[in-house]
Amino acid sequence: MTVILVLFTFATFLAIDYLVSRRKGEVPAVALQEETPAIAQVASAIPNISGIDVPTDLRYHPGHTWLARERKNVLRVGADAFAALLAGPVESVQLPKPGHWVRQGQKVATFKRGGETIELVSPVEGEVTAINPDVIANPALLKQDPYGQGWLFRVFSPDEEGTSRNLLPANLVRTWMRNAVDRLFEMQPQLAGATAADGGPMVENPLEALPLLPGKRIGDEFFLS
Repeated sequence: MTVILVLFTFATFLAIDYLVSRRKGEVPAVALQEETPAIAQVASAIPNISGIDVPTDLRYHPGHTWLARERKNVLRVGADAFAALLAGPVESVQLPKPGHWVRQGQKVATFKRGGETIELVSPVEGEVTAINPDVIANPALLKQDPYGQGWLFRVFSPDEEGTSRNLLPANLVRTWMRNAVDRLFEMQPQLAGATAADGGPMVENPLEALPLLPGKRIGDEFFLS
């Protein structure tokens, strides 16, 4: 009788262990199914202003440059999608050398196109620690991937807090970009009819069809240079 009772108890423990192990094995599959939609939601959450992407995880300077915090006091700098569009077919990019100290609002990036020069200002003050060799070799990255492979240079900034005071507040970025697009169309009235009458999204992204403005006019009007 005792042997039978021991065997029954042992069998019961085996059954319980099997059920627990099975449940544990199912957890990763459920987690994976829940994770995939979340990633898709993040990717689709990037605001788009009349065809211009404006990622919300970046800080923006009024001169249409951006910066991203990589770690404490280390910031990555680039030109936003609006600047890349206005610059047009850039043939070469000139950037400050590593070790050079740049000031916020100082001209730091020069784009060459068709004999013209377009300059952008720095959104941050600090020491340049690296430049992006890929954008030097392939300036088309400025337009193809302005917030990724088209970044310009990296800066060590000892005063991040001071720099941030002169950047656009996050809640005003969308309005600022919308105003920039509206000003661009006001400068080229032949395409004014391409915008929606109610101020909504433009039809088929007519920004791509805009004639290139002279480099100096772009710098004076939009890039604060």
